[in-house]
Amino acid sequence: MKTPYAKHLLALSLVLCALPAAAERADRDKPMNIEADTLRYDDQKQTSTFTGRVVVTKGTIVMRGARLDVRQDAEGRQYGTLTAEAGQRAFFRQKRGAPDEYIEGEGEVIDYDGRADSVRFTRRAELRRYRGSTLNDEITGNVIVYNNSTEVFTVDGTPRPAGASGAAAPGGRVRAMLAPRSAASAPAAPQGTPNLRPSTSLGGERP
Repeated sequence: MKTPYAKHLLALSLVLCALPAAAERADRDKPMNIEADTLRYDDQKQTSTFTGRVVVTKGTIVMRGARLDVRQDAEGRQYGTLTAEAGQRAFFRQKRGAPDEYIEGEGEVIDYDGRADSVRFTRRAELRRYRGSTLNDEITGNVIVYNNSTEVFTVDGTPRPAGASGAAAPGGRVRAMLAPRSAASAPAAPQGTPNLRPSTSLGGERP
């Protein structure tokens, strides 16, 4: 059986096992509010480019970066690419359905897909889950994709350069810190509240 190493790619899927703590699904139907220093709008292409200290709010979603390119399809679904200043990372935050629980992410580029209801963090990507002010889970990799519809995270490490082998070019590895969920430490919540669960495949499996 082939392994991720055989494809020069290290990947990890983290599956959310039940619905109650999924991110706010209504967020994608909320208006996108944007603040920036400058705006360039192309009516023919139906695109908008915001630059300079960009702040985006969309329901419970908050995003911050240096440049935002936004487009909207014929059905009204919104798509945005948020880019950070050189050497910095753009920021994303969204409330989840569980009480006082949030997802935060960072990457040099953040792509929001309103149709797929997904967020993609690229280069120096990091994703964190907080319960209140307590950090529960933390994942880093080269590319992290969070799909709110399927409740799956996929995390890819940096591919090893073609033809390289051994310690000379090991490639970037995925790193994850997953906190145990115990009755003593977790607040009271409805039965079935999910925790992040590692999977050995990109698609993952539901129990």
